[in-house]
Amino acid sequence: MALHKIEFSQESLIGSLTKEVTPILSVSPGDSIRFETLDAGWGTGRSNNERVKPFSRREKLDGGHALIGPIYIEGAKKGTTLEITFNDIIPGQYGFTAAGQYPNWQNQKLHLTEYKEIILDWKLDNKSMAGVCEIGGNPFSVSLRPFMGVIGMPPDDVGIHSTWPPRYCGGNIDCKELVKGSKLYLPIPVDGAYLAIGDGHALQGDGEISCQAIECPMEVVDITINLIEKIQLSNPRAHTPAGWITFGFHEDLNEATVQALDGMLALMGELYGLTRVEAMALGSSVVDLRITQIVNGVKGVHACLPHGILK
Repeated sequence: MALHKIEFSQESLIGSLTKEVTPILSVSPGDSIRFETLDAGWGTGRSNNERVKPFSRREKLDGGHALIGPIYIEGAKKGTTLEITFNDIIPGQYGFTAAGQYPNWQNQKLHLTEYKEIILDWKLDNKSMAGVCEIGGNPFSVSLRPFMGVIGMPPDDVGIHSTWPPRYCGGNIDCKELVKGSKLYLPIPVDGAYLAIGDGHALQGDGEISCQAIECPMEVVDITINLIEKIQLSNPRAHTPAGWITFGFHEDLNEATVQALDGMLALMGELYGLTRVEAMALGSSVVDLRITQIVNGVKGVHACLPHGILK
């Protein structure tokens, strides 16, 4: 069980999900990996005013979020499950959130395309885990709950795949519950996994309503990788400090909801020996349904079973 430290360099970055490049690293189950990240827009620095983009982007491979990877996982086989434990997530010193003008569907419906885009300049303190910005001269402060937005593997298909949507094998999940201490379980789509991670968020609300969270680089991301053969999943699930979570992804929120609930019924069956209809009846009192995000083309819903709610 080794600790791998990824050097922050041009060679460690990729802006897509694919198995058609040479992995930057090969690890074994039980190994830990420690690295830092750019913000999703390929920037870094000590503040927004000093933000720079230190690395060039390749035309086809780097069209999306700045990710670390791909990482090859020895023994990872298609159809089995990857477990990613988030040991530590420490944000950088700045963040930004944009809103308005951009013609996405929610801005159009809310008539926000009529407004000039604004960008909040967040100053982040990763010791006190607080963030501060100003709007109209008034300071606003928040408590940070950092997590990684994109955690995924390429689907079982040839080519270069966008980092933008979430998929059954991960991707742009944007779930605010995947904080330090969480374990994310992903179906492995290809032998070797070819895992990539990026898109640091210092804080986000469910839905990511403006299309951005507090976007930030990460000074430290520390994960441990394991393979789980006894669990076969069709969509991701997670064990987080808040509770067990199951996910659904679809352009239609109803379909995403059905997927998240389907995963939760299966999980409650595993945990408590319940039939699907028993889990549905009991779950109606204790399971929370939340909109993960509405902004990635493919929308996300997650079902949460809080820890300790069933005695």
